[in-house]
Amino acid sequence: MRLLLIADTHLPKRAKALPDEVWSQVDAADVVFHAGDWVEPYLLDELAERSARLIGVHGNNDGDELRRRLPEVARVELGGLRFAMVHETGAAQGRERRCDKAYPDVDVLVFGHSHIPWDSVTPAGMRLLNPGSPTDRRRQPHCTYLTADLTAGGLGEVQLHRLPGRG
Repeated sequence: MRLLLIADTHLPKRAKALPDEVWSQVDAADVVFHAGDWVEPYLLDELAERSARLIGVHGNNDGDELRRRLPEVARVELGGLRFAMVHETGAAQGRERRCDKAYPDVDVLVFGHSHIPWDSVTPAGMRLLNPGSPTDRRRQPHCTYLTADLTAGGLGEVQLHRLPGRG
């Protein structure tokens, strides 16, 4: 099972559209995760139409309509792994222990907010994944997203993709 993880798209404020490379990954994915800060609802509609399966949450920059349509925390079981997704997890320092306490029944936690890619394992063994942003690199050298494969043995390779700079 192929997973695509994106967050912090901020459309149309930070970019006019998702990069073509990301849309190609949407087409190839069995499940697309979006960890919030969509900004405008039209991307939710486009991703829902084009994705085989879409899982999303709202972020701190999402207005009333997105908050009505999306949960703060999403939970799903895929391939025997328990996933949760939330936009914010707080400061980087202490994140692993905070997340272990807040999500004791989760194998993989997807989050966004910082625009900083993150891949770590907590003391309790939970995988924490932040894809960064495909449209707003902020202080990062590149815009980014993640892909991952679920295999019979669990979560396979997680790959960080760096996007070329915009115009």
